[in-house]
Formats: sequence, C-alpha cells, structure tokens
Amino acid sequence: MALSIPLTFSLLASALFIAPVLARVHQHSTQLPVNKYDYIVVGAGAAGNVVAARLAENGASTVLVLEAGISDEGILAAQVPLLAPTLTPNTLYDWNSTVVPQSNLNNRTFTLSRGRLLGGSTSVNYMSHHYGSSEDYDCLARITGDSGWSWNNMKQYVKRHEKIVPPADGHNTTGQYTPSLHGTNGVLPKSLPGYSVATDSRIIATTRELSSEFPFNQDITSGNVLGVTWVQSAIGGGKRSSSSTTYLASVKDRKNVDVLVNAQVTKLLRTGTVGGKPSFKGVQYAAGPGSPTQTAYAREEVILSAGSLGTPQILMLSGIGDKDELASHYITTVIENTSVGKNLSDHALLPNNWIVQGTESLDGLFRDQSALNSALVQWQANKTGPLVHGTVNHIGFFRLPSDAPIFETTSDPSSGPTAFHYELIFSSYWLHPTLPSPANGSYMTICSALISPTSRKFQMMAPPSPLPNPLINPQYLSTAFDKYTLREAVKAAKRFTSGPAWADYILAPYGDLASTNTDADIDAYARKYTSTIFHPVGTAAMSAKDAGWGVVDPDFRLKGADGVRIVDASVWPFVPNAHTQGPVYLLAERAASIIAEPSKSNADLRGNLGFLNPRSR
Repeated sequence: MALSIPLTFSLLASALFIAPVLARVHQHSTQLPVNKYDYIVVGAGAAGNVVAARLAENGASTVLVLEAGISDEGILAAQVPLLAPTLTPNTLYDWNSTVVPQSNLNNRTFTLSRGRLLGGSTSVNYMSHHYGSSEDYDCLARITGDSGWSWNNMKQYVKRHEKIVPPADGHNTTGQYTPSLHGTNGVLPKSLPGYSVATDSRIIATTRELSSEFPFNQDITSGNVLGVTWVQSAIGGGKRSSSSTTYLASVKDRKNVDVLVNAQVTKLLRTGTVGGKPSFKGVQYAAGPGSPTQTAYAREEVILSAGSLGTPQILMLSGIGDKDELASHYITTVIENTSVGKNLSDHALLPNNWIVQGTESLDGLFRDQSALNSALVQWQANKTGPLVHGTVNHIGFFRLPSDAPIFETTSDPSSGPTAFHYELIFSSYWLHPTLPSPANGSYMTICSALISPTSRKFQMMAPPSPLPNPLINPQYLSTAFDKYTLREAVKAAKRFTSGPAWADYILAPYGDLASTNTDADIDAYARKYTSTIFHPVGTAAMSAKDAGWGVVDPDFRLKGADGVRIVDASVWPFVPNAHTQGPVYLLAERAASIIAEPSKSNADLRGNLGFLNPRSR
C-alpha cells in the first residue's frame, strides 16, 4: 500500500534494531550442530512457526526451521503497528514477487508482497486477525470428507491459539467483542483497536442509520461474519504479535530447536522408497544465488510451509508437478501431479478515497517529521499513541442479494449461505497501492475487496535458476462474477458514505471515484486501480484421499509421497472469508495436533458427514 511517511523516518524505522529476541537463530549453516533432525520445517511463517513450536514443546523431538529470509530480531518497523506499510514492497523484508501483466487490469503488473524474514507475512502484514466464516470450515469438511475440518471441531483451536488482551489505550471494550468466544491463555496476544480515529464514531453511527444493509456485528469470531465489526488485530501491549515473536519465541531457549536464516530450500531430496512411494526426507538449501548448496535430513518428516508461492515452487523443482511443465525446465518427473501450482486464488483489492474535513485524519501525522518522531518517543516509552494503530479499526463483510442478476448465469461461489462475497475496509487516512499520497489535504479510504473470487489460475517456475521468483498469474477479474461483485462493492462503499453520519465530514470523492456514475465507469475504474490484498491460496490444494485432484490429503500428507507434509495457505482449496493469517493459524494448530498425535489423523471430532453436501468444484 502506498503510504507517505517521511523518508528519513521510514529509513530509521526500517533499520533501527533493539535488543535481540531469539537465542538459537543461526546465520550460517556451519553453526548448526548437526544436519539430521526429527523434523525439518521449511519456512518460518504463520504455519511453519506454529508447527515447529508445537512439535518442539514436549522436548522430545528435534526440529530444524529453515527460513529463506533474514531474522526479524530488533527490526523496529516489524514491531510498531502503524509502520507496517514501510515493510513492503521493494524492501529487504519482502520477496518482491510481481504478478505477470494482468489482461483484465489494463495489462498492469504489481507486487504480490509476502514476508521474507522470520515470521513471514505475519511480520509485515497489516495484522487484521480473524478466522472467517463457519461455512469455510464446513465446506472444507465436505471437500475432504473429514469432519475434523468442520467449524464445530476447528473452533476449539481459537482458544488454544489466541490470548485476548486489553487494547493499548485501555478503553472500555464493552459491546465491541464477545469475551466468551476468545482465549485468554493461548500463544498469540491480540486486541481491539488501541487508538481511536476520526471515522470510528461515524462508522458505528452508519450501522444504526443504514442497518438494513450495513448491520453491526459485535464479534465475527462466532463464525457468523456478516456485518460491520471492530477489527481484532495481532497486536498485544501496543506491539505486533507475529508467529516469530509468539510461537517461535516460546521455544527459543530449547536445545531441541535450531533456526537457520538465509536458507532458501531449492528442492526436496529423495531418500528412498517406502510402501511403493518415493520418500523425501531430505532438503537442499542455499544462502542465495551462486551460493553453495547444503543438505539436511529428517528422521520423521519434512514439513513444507513455504507459502502459496514458495511451496509449489519447491515441489516442482523436486520433480513433483505437471510432467509437461517439468520437462520444459529439464526436470525429471518423480511424481506427476497436475494440481501443483494450479488453482491459485486471491482476494482482489480496490481502494476508494474521499477528501474529508479538518485535520483529524492521520494524513498530517505521516507528513510531519517532528510529529512522527514524537509519536515514536511515546511508543518507545509506554507503547501508546498513534503508532499503536493497526492501520484499520473497522471492517465489514457482505453478501450479494439472492436475486442479484449475476446469479441468473452463475452459481453462488461462496462457501455457504451465510458466507460473504465482498468486504469493505475502513481507514482514516489515504491508503492506496498504486497512487502516492497527495502532498496536502485530509482523506479517508474504504477499500472494496472481492472475497469469493471465481478467477483461478496458476504459477510457474521462471527459468533457469530455482532461486528467482516464480511466474505468478492470478488472472484477477477474469470472470463475470468477479467483475460484477467488485463493481457492487464499490457501489456499497458509496452508499455507506451517503449516510447522515458523513454529511459534515466528507467533502468529495477523490479522483476517478468521482466519475464512477455507471457500471461501465466502475468497471474502467476497477481495471485501472485493482490490485491484491496479498491473500493467495490454493496452489497445493487439500482434497479427499481418493480424489482425482489436489496435492495433499486431509492429514496434510503429500499425495503419492512419503515423508512430506504441506502446512500453509497453499492447501486451502478456496480462499477463506478472512484475512488469511487467522485461518492459517488454525489450520497449523490442527496440523501440529495431527502430526504429534497420529491417532487424530482421520478427524479430531468424529461424526456423521451426512449433514454436509458435496461442494461443486
């Protein structure tokens, strides 16, 4: 996202280091005491760190975590919530991947950011932390034939995972969430907004004035997600809660865990044949292009948690994928699986900006070096003030009406009848991924996001080296449903701001938004400005064990192989009704439970799947 922060402050925030956090983080492979562990976890992001921590917590299993990026130790911008936009793109902390020119977006290309440091994207994202619709999990149970994926079972992991804490400003949170839905003894601190902004009261007022279309939802953790809600963020005590500062830090002093940064895995190594299947219990990795390769081996399993872009890349480089594509890169096919790298799905994002009255927005703070410095001093002193703001205080989730014209020709692609099709994201300042912040004035932003996309495409390897980023083609807005839904989401944002609460605040829509008077106008506007909210999934999709498609079975095991599981966002066969870190955390908690206790491999909660009708794929 484009956020105008004074350059000197931005550079200071990105470079300033404070006291180290982790003890057994190694910079070089020569520092590792051994090269054989019980488990090797590839990728120290949301899922990888959960699995590593859970497998290591009993002290009996040895775990090696390989992270391609750098350590997050002491990086100030990865701790101060409002500095999140300085971390990506085009930084040391980002893979800086770009999508190929998008034919439905005026052939534009742009960055699909993902974190390249300990914590992965949980160290650089905008911290919104929720779990999606109950329908997502019930749908996954239908697809996999495993009742353990149903919401009735998965919701137990919410309290195992999270620790709800007071917001940084200590305000009274009565009516802003439902305490009984949350954990208080979990691993990751999360909270309600800790800094009030100018739009807060107006948004809540609109949920009363226009309640039939924009109702208030006190807490979407229930699995009932429709309506406008206060954001819950991965922020505790005024600081970002990443998978590194929580899960990985919880095992940082254990002698059975080693973490190696600057270690990009380039392929899985075949170590034999088990039960007629090729076994991959080794990995090859390197510090970077031109660096010598190293190897490490697992006694039990290799856990691939390299993310929706990294995981299929590693699989293909290991000879696992579409044989024709592999042959085009002179890679011998070991396991043919045409689903690897396919089914890529992502949430599309379209910002809408308005010019507003006065100086209450945060735009002035971002332009004022002195004000930012004062805010940083306040944050360092007591973790309060504007810098604890997690960029967004409210989000809203909505469905198209059942009689929408698009459903005359397209079936409903959502995960269920109470899931949503689009999201509105509210910010009290200028927020735009493609346009720089204006030099003056005050603004508010409502981003329209497409949440149930039907566009599916692929990623491919970029020859000739395994280390460059893959070719990524999400095919944004390539279907009639996606175009229609994003168009309706823009109209909804405009209707939201037409309520009485905004009459004395909004001056005018900004730029091209002012000219979106017809469907054709909105479609042209969408083609010009739509990009991504950075939630790719599906490239190593989970399916039933006997399905003729998919990459992993419901137990995360790589189909056709021994010794490998995949645990990350790539296994979601469809993009969930959420900013994806929350669903991935729950997925990883269940994965760790299954891996540690094989008796849970069929379902944590056994029951009759008769109530679940198969979802058309």
